[in-house]
Amino acid sequence: MTTKINLAEIETFLWTKLFTRLEQEYLLKQNVLNNISFLQQKLDEIIRQEEIALPKSILNEIKNKVIQRITGLGPLQNLLDDESVSEIMVNGTDNIFVEKNGVLKKTPLFFHSENELLNIINRIVSQVGRRIDKSSPMVDARLKDGSRINAIIPPLSLTGPTLTIRKFSKTPLTLDNLVKLGSITSSTKEILLQAIANKDNIIISGGTGTGKTSLLNALSQNIPDSQRIVTIEDSAELQLKHNHLISLESRPANMEGKGEISIRDLVKNALRMRPDRIIVGEIRGAEAIDMLQAMNTGHQGSLTTVHANAPLEALLRIETMVLMGDVELPLKAIRQQIIGAITLIIQLERQADGQRKISQISRLRSDVALREKGEYRLENLI
Repeated sequence: MTTKINLAEIETFLWTKLFTRLEQEYLLKQNVLNNISFLQQKLDEIIRQEEIALPKSILNEIKNKVIQRITGLGPLQNLLDDESVSEIMVNGTDNIFVEKNGVLKKTPLFFHSENELLNIINRIVSQVGRRIDKSSPMVDARLKDGSRINAIIPPLSLTGPTLTIRKFSKTPLTLDNLVKLGSITSSTKEILLQAIANKDNIIISGGTGTGKTSLLNALSQNIPDSQRIVTIEDSAELQLKHNHLISLESRPANMEGKGEISIRDLVKNALRMRPDRIIVGEIRGAEAIDMLQAMNTGHQGSLTTVHANAPLEALLRIETMVLMGDVELPLKAIRQQIIGAITLIIQLERQADGQRKISQISRLRSDVALREKGEYRLENLI
């Protein structure tokens, strides 16, 4: 091999040789990736065997890049470092997609083998004290920087190891940012600020990727510092800079099926913490009834999100979630709870160009006659 070969090609060549050797010698699962001196020795052996002759300074630079690549996250590292990338989706070894500015794009990146991809997935999940293997082939967790990860591998995934990373924004969006981005108008911003000031109970509704958590975060920034807030999430994503804040995060069951702390458990506990407002990242199950009861018993100004494509659909989904629980209530009573609890439904949509917008703000009327009948009546504000 001569010095005329492209240096990037040499780097890729050495990385492939080193990874293959570690794989063939069954070393990848023996924590050797934390032993830099061992990796350097292996790499030096390959360089001698391949008779790669380069100036020492250039060779050292290439060696450092190879070591960084083998101990880092491979082709994903640059995507994680790129602030314009909001989501990374790995569908097997040769289908890596990213979301930029709300638009999905396929990248030319790839993994050389399933073992390489599995190794990187294991490296990611081990950072948060989790593991993934055939006996536990699915992981949902949060990285130290707040990014959410989901990984699922064979035999559950038929397309090979699959990894999804929803990156954590370093700079939380504000309502002013949303106005500049065109997601909301100035008049809509004033409606939202007034709703927070009035301590309206707010449901943010929308499909996947419509920006529900971003809006929830932006709204929460405007809660007065004098009020005590308890946030409850599956994976902590809210970035509230608030003087009186308690953040709670649910916990999945361990390998023995024990130790689970659910969103519902945390909502019940939050009621004993004297909160002024309770913010639940998303309601998706039986915790809906506890959230409604909190809103109905003095915790005004509480906020949460729900997956739905229209304000009325959001209310119907909440009904269904309450029915999923162990509280046996007639439908009319559930609707009376919903009417008494919820003030506003903010509907988000994601447009074809990737832009996220508030498409509708609806007020749920709570007239005594409507509440007695258990009848929904929505009044559109925009």
